[in-house]
Amino acid sequence: MDLSELRKALDEIDQNIVALYEKRMDVCAQVAAYKIENGKRVFDKEREQQKLDSVSGLTHNAFNARGIRDLFEQIMAISRKLQYQMIAEHTGGGRLSFTEIDRLDIKKCRVVFQGAQGAYSQAAMMKYFGPDVDSFHVDTFRDAMLAIDEGSADFAVLPIENSSAGIVSEIYDLLVEFENYIVGEQIIKIEHCVMAAPGTRLEDIKTVYSHPQSLMQSAHYLAEKGWQQISMKNNAFAAKKVAQEQNKTQAAIAGETAAQIYGLEILERGVNDLRENSTRFIIVTNQKVFTKEASKISLCFELSHESGALYHALSHMMYNGLNVTKVESRPLPGRNWEYRFFLDFEGNLTDSAVKNALRGLREETHNMKILGNY
Repeated sequence: MDLSELRKALDEIDQNIVALYEKRMDVCAQVAAYKIENGKRVFDKEREQQKLDSVSGLTHNAFNARGIRDLFEQIMAISRKLQYQMIAEHTGGGRLSFTEIDRLDIKKCRVVFQGAQGAYSQAAMMKYFGPDVDSFHVDTFRDAMLAIDEGSADFAVLPIENSSAGIVSEIYDLLVEFENYIVGEQIIKIEHCVMAAPGTRLEDIKTVYSHPQSLMQSAHYLAEKGWQQISMKNNAFAAKKVAQEQNKTQAAIAGETAAQIYGLEILERGVNDLRENSTRFIIVTNQKVFTKEASKISLCFELSHESGALYHALSHMMYNGLNVTKVESRPLPGRNWEYRFFLDFEGNLTDSAVKNALRGLREETHNMKILGNY
């Protein structure tokens, strides 16, 4: 047979495969109807493993056995998605555990941020809530989460990701630990400034104070200056120290807000090596709410430690046409080489596609938690 004849033979086989696929999906729809009527779960892992073993045993070599197993994994995954869709249509999508609201009430609220006065977290808070917001600050991220968990604050502002340094892993862990939820985000451009007591000249400076990350991000500038570098707990504390001591041989590297609060003079702006450096802050509350305009969903889940588990989880997003914008993982405490995955994707909890994807994830992953829709 020449190539054209072989292709014709393949076309005929493919037509048969399509016809059989559609016939199979018709039967799957009947299975879904039965499960809806009898309240049975869609995902039966033991039954699927038996089926995979059975069909791979019908082949005649190891290569085909692996291929047919992969093929039927996909076919059964698509079958489950059909069943989830039918269940959603039958139940109307189910009751949301989150309450939809028109807008966040940020007029008369109390907000907590981590760090000292002048921290970038404070700048993010003021940009989101306004300069006159009723606020207070705490030493640690955990303290901020406790404040909203206990009700002493309505919202917390927490850094979750920097464009150059990556994620703030502790925040991810705290979002799982506490029953607090993301309701907004604010991105702040990071512009490190050299600041000192009024009247100080750049040539007077011998020592600079800042957070280790800020010193690292300003490495090229500081190498040229040759100043002694001393690490501080955060940038705001560095600015506060320089303001208190009024020593003209000292400077701090921090944001403009810190200079304004502590009465320091900015001697040079934008000393960080990467000018396009931003930090994303999340706005967190202890209420399970989302607004009608919310367009991003964050969630987390755990997976069995087996081949293809993450792919099958993400397939619920792909099949429902949802755009995943971020995937992160964190190790599970006490369980070597097992991970909790964090997803950001576009959508609103009222969208039918989102409901279908969440139903599939809830059935096929462990300990799924929606962290917020914002």
